[in-house]
Amino acid sequence: MYDLTGFQRDLLYITAGLDDPHGLAIQDELGDYYEEEIHHGRLYPNLDTLVEKGLVEKSQRDKRTNEYSLTRRGKREIQARADWEAEYITHDS
Repeated sequence: MYDLTGFQRDLLYITAGLDDPHGLAIQDELGDYYEEEIHHGRLYPNLDTLVEKGLVEKSQRDKRTNEYSLTRRGKREIQARADWEAEYITHDS
């Protein structure tokens, strides 16, 4: 996960957390988080990078809609990142 951009990590987390992770749902969620419009030219090449790295699988729902899901490796990478962050971040009040 160290070689991903922050945007790609956010894509990975959103894909993991959505009930129906398809392109437009991911785009909307990111737009809400970043408080700006996320253009297709930014979204889809980064999703494709996650697919190429074996973190996300892409399947076709219909002729116009792709669905995305985390691979086992993607899930392991998220867990490893959470464990690593927990070493440095405490949630004490």
